[in-house]
Amino acid sequence: MPAASEPLTLPRSWRPYGVRLAGAVLGGGLLMICAVTWFTFDQETRDKFTIFQKLTLIAIGIGIFLLFHALVRSRVLATEDRLVVVNGYRRHDYEWAQVVAVRFPAGAPWVTLDLADGTTAAAMGIQGSDGTRARRAARELRGVLEERTHP
Repeated sequence: MPAASEPLTLPRSWRPYGVRLAGAVLGGGLLMICAVTWFTFDQETRDKFTIFQKLTLIAIGIGIFLLFHALVRSRVLATEDRLVVVNGYRRHDYEWAQVVAVRFPAGAPWVTLDLADGTTAAAMGIQGSDGTRARRAARELRGVLEERTHP
């Protein structure tokens, strides 16, 4: 970890570790359980499934995959000229002047950005479930913001 006075090298990206790990483990586990269950059915049981039932199961599986994928792809990226926040399938680009503060109160699920227009924005790339790692990431992001707004 760099010293407090040492600036971070940009671009710098923060991603939630726990969510990525859970998405990979739970998603992979669910896929494996479903595949093993399907292939352990005898042919007579498999033949009882209609095409509509099979398509429904496939659609549910795709839906679960898309949900895991949305959570796993969340990130916060600091570049020289902007802050990019990806929450699920939505991307938000903020000029540094638009970001007033980085907030991460105890017990919060993720970092919140206070914006110059008086609104707030969630930054799900830094998740509270990551504990010390998340607090360090929030401090680093605050440091980058301070460097960009008060040169």
